[in-house]
Amino acid sequence: MDKLILLVDDDPAVLAILKESLRPHYQIRIATNGRKALELAHLQPLPDLILLDVKLPDMHGYDVCTRLKQDPLTAAIPVMFLSSHSDVGHITHGLELGAVDYVSKPVAPPILLARVRTHLRLREAGDLLRDQNVHLESLVSKRTRDLEARTMELQARTSDLQLSQDLTIVALGSIAETRDNETGNHIHRTRAYVQVMARRLAPTPRYRNTVSEEQWTMIWKSAPLHDIGKVGIPDHILLKPDKLTVEEFSVMKRHPAIGRDALRDAEARMGTEGSFLSIAKEIAYGHHERWDGTGYPQGLSGEATPLSARLMALADVYDALIHKRVYKPAWSHAEAVEMIREGRGKHFDPSLVDCFLEDADEFRYIASRFSDDAEEEN
Repeated sequence: MDKLILLVDDDPAVLAILKESLRPHYQIRIATNGRKALELAHLQPLPDLILLDVKLPDMHGYDVCTRLKQDPLTAAIPVMFLSSHSDVGHITHGLELGAVDYVSKPVAPPILLARVRTHLRLREAGDLLRDQNVHLESLVSKRTRDLEARTMELQARTSDLQLSQDLTIVALGSIAETRDNETGNHIHRTRAYVQVMARRLAPTPRYRNTVSEEQWTMIWKSAPLHDIGKVGIPDHILLKPDKLTVEEFSVMKRHPAIGRDALRDAEARMGTEGSFLSIAKEIAYGHHERWDGTGYPQGLSGEATPLSARLMALADVYDALIHKRVYKPAWSHAEAVEMIREGRGKHFDPSLVDCFLEDADEFRYIASRFSDDAEEEN
């Protein structure tokens, strides 16, 4: 009951449903117009999440969201739009303004509650990362003054914090997976694929003096966050049991930017730049780019796409090929290898394809070790 949600809607019937659904689990603050919403959003304690109707009597919900995102005090508060309009144009505009989700009316209470919980968990995870970073910096500063006497203790505590950081990364990745039809093993497989390629590339002349061991480690550790932006894609698109329309796919293509923005907000709350989340942002935003410039969201080509994202692109495609999707059956390992070979210099970085071909058998082993069937048996 410690989480506070601001409900903004002028329809008594909708407010009744929202209150009935959320009040047993959260504290509630209510506004029936835009001006009151802005006032209550600045009232301490600040809301942890805002459910905002698009159509309000005194101002447009989009304008309210814009003002919230422009104000440093309220910019980090997640905003979920409520609207009877569910067309692609409205959804896209709402997400571009900085909203994290778009809930269509009439509201289905179980779905609403699940999505509210998802976004609150995501914000909690970001706050946890910030607190861990502050704690780690405090420890380093304190122990430096007495380094010889406290070295072993500091190493043990740092190791614990790194483990906590690793668990948080996986937890964040799992949040996205819970909203998708993919299993949780997808993030474990793709992380392992990236780790295999990183180990192969690290000692080569091309990367030996340009990418540090710490950077390689953070690349494969951050891989589970590649699809974190899917938390902002509406369920009727994300879970559609059929091939997406052109308009629906245009919304789906927003998930790299949503993921980058979510990780950027988490990094800002941590109070530091250049952290491990910098690599996670690269992966989230760039893993759908292609070597020949035909990918999205920016259409980057060659090495303009960060190495971390180029690695993730190959790992993600291989895993998607060998597993069943709503739009295709599962391919065999041999078929997937041949497709990636054919994509050398087009879809994928040629040097990464060469690396993949050398370790293709290890990819097959990882796919078997973390198979979806094994997850279902457990």
